[in-house]
Amino acid sequence: MTQAPTPTADTVRRLVSSLLKEGTTRGADAAGPEVRPVAEGGEHSTWWVGARHVLRLAPDREAALRQRRELRLRDLVRPHLPVAVPSSVAHGEWAPGLTYTLDTKVPGGTAEQYDVSAVGEADLAGVLTGLREVPARQAETLGVPRTAPRSLEALRRAAGRAAERLAAADEFDPVRLHQLTPQAAVQLAAQPGTAVLVHHGLKGEHLVVSADGRVRGILDWTDAAVGDPAEDIAGLAIAVGSPAAVRAATLAGYAARPCLRGLWLARCDTVVRLADHLKAQDTALLPLLRLQLRRAWEAILLERVTEFRDEDTDEEF
Repeated sequence: MTQAPTPTADTVRRLVSSLLKEGTTRGADAAGPEVRPVAEGGEHSTWWVGARHVLRLAPDREAALRQRRELRLRDLVRPHLPVAVPSSVAHGEWAPGLTYTLDTKVPGGTAEQYDVSAVGEADLAGVLTGLREVPARQAETLGVPRTAPRSLEALRRAAGRAAERLAAADEFDPVRLHQLTPQAAVQLAAQPGTAVLVHHGLKGEHLVVSADGRVRGILDWTDAAVGDPAEDIAGLAIAVGSPAAVRAATLAGYAARPCLRGLWLARCDTVVRLADHLKAQDTALLPLLRLQLRRAWEAILLERVTEFRDEDTDEEF
């Protein structure tokens, strides 16, 4: 298999110079537009292009397939969301079989830079509501995969093992995980017929947030799937904290079961991820992973898991 070329600033500059007309990108000069790599993320090779564009280069053929799908999916979801979805001003191949998309930049920072306000939580509620309204069958015709819900009981057991390793490193008290009993994990299993379009990557770097705390856009739709809505609630718990995530989900019409399921998916995930990175001695992401764990384990008003009826309860958080 031929190894994909490594994109350089010169590679990017030559590509965007051929795409953008003179004067379109601020900061352009005789040497071409100003380009610099984006620090966040890593799944795609991503570059800032001037002040108004972002170039994303698929590093392999699997990523190229998902990027092609993403371009179609963004057009499908855009009318349903109250926040911006990036638009592509040009797309094609930057190397044989490897795609690129040059997107307009959505103004704002990230949820890692700015706190989401109460009005921003309403924006997030609108995002969750809009995703539920996207016709799942239509998304699947674009190639969006359907994914089965994860087993919360299997994740609970994995988190239990990880929590013991974190306890040995004085990072986490495993007693906290005892709140999620085996019976509760069964009660919080995903219910049949609840699959919706899920972004599946609502982490802080993919939420565009303005300085006043409003959510202005949602980035990177390459991992979208038709599946368990609790996954997006879990993503928000890690990105903006459990109380804000649960409030947004409640505003979007989700009742106790999916909210609590999302909460515990986030809590177990953060324990497992931190333990894995500590074991691998991968220190670069440890500050972010510790922050995400703290966010997911923030207390909410309803922490007790009671018996659920066949229908979701209407309890408020």
